[in-house]
Amino acid sequence: MTTVTAPENWIKRTTRSIHIPPVFLFLIVIFLVSGLLDQIFSDGQIFSNPAIMLNIVVRSVALGIVAVGQTLVLLGASIDLSVAYTISITAVMSSYIMLGKTSNVPMAIASVFGIGAAIGLANGVLVTKLKVNPFIATLGTSLIIKGIINATFTNYTGSVPDSFQFFGYGTISSIPLIGSIPLIGSIPVSIIIMLLVYLAGWFLLARTKLGAHLYGVGGNSEVARLSGVRTDRVLIGAHILCSMTAVLSGLFLVSQMQSGAPWVGPNGFYDLNSIATTVIGGTALSGGKGGVWGTLAGVLIFGILDTTFNQLGVNPYLKTVLRGAIIVLAVASYTIRSKKEAA
Repeated sequence: MTTVTAPENWIKRTTRSIHIPPVFLFLIVIFLVSGLLDQIFSDGQIFSNPAIMLNIVVRSVALGIVAVGQTLVLLGASIDLSVAYTISITAVMSSYIMLGKTSNVPMAIASVFGIGAAIGLANGVLVTKLKVNPFIATLGTSLIIKGIINATFTNYTGSVPDSFQFFGYGTISSIPLIGSIPLIGSIPVSIIIMLLVYLAGWFLLARTKLGAHLYGVGGNSEVARLSGVRTDRVLIGAHILCSMTAVLSGLFLVSQMQSGAPWVGPNGFYDLNSIATTVIGGTALSGGKGGVWGTLAGVLIFGILDTTFNQLGVNPYLKTVLRGAIIVLAVASYTIRSKKEAA
């Protein structure tokens, strides 16, 4: 008779909870096809140059972080269209408060996270207490934020200190002890932060009551309520966390731009792209099904496509058409496969 130790039990549970979504197979296919097209029609840098791959991930950081928050609200059968302007207000307010001074950084970070929490709370209350449709509620919030930004800021505002640019451009090599490890030292700090956000999202969904309740609310809100789940609190919490990820994405972008701009969020289409990557990753728009690892794959697919189109010199308008077609095909194939599995 064999006994299973506690650490072995924990490893088995963790392995089961980190379920590899089917979208990763699609990610591999996209990568191989993109590399092959680059080899034939361009200079073959995607396969041969590791810096290209690193650049793909870095360019995916802002979208990747906010997509975690979008995953949470979609799992609860809600949605957040205000993330793009939450990113914008974070960028302009943080650089406006910092004014290039390192001493102002803590106050700026605390202020924008406070603003983000207020936006998430407002979205959650509108959806749960006032029973406003999530699409309309968050669209309205987005327009309010847009109006405030446009009435207050018209161009680049303020600046961030050189020390804060470490978030956008720093590498692990700058960190004592860890930075001296071969290969690891060249990894950008922003990638590590994004991965930590995904680990936090996975832990929340797989190991906490909030995560379990979020799946329950998304699956069937009424059943969850009758089971004793405080559905309103769960959705409000998800919206607050979503806004917090948008704030973190805004801080990353302003650290790269060195100054906040009111158009940084909407110009990046972070609202629609975060929804698209989350759905591509297998999270159901109806809620109750999905996870953050699938979302990460969706984000990387977008990053690979953008880099491939740039390498091939694809027309920007055609690029949008191709991206839209790929989104539709990916979601359609996932839906068909899910129906077959259910049958």
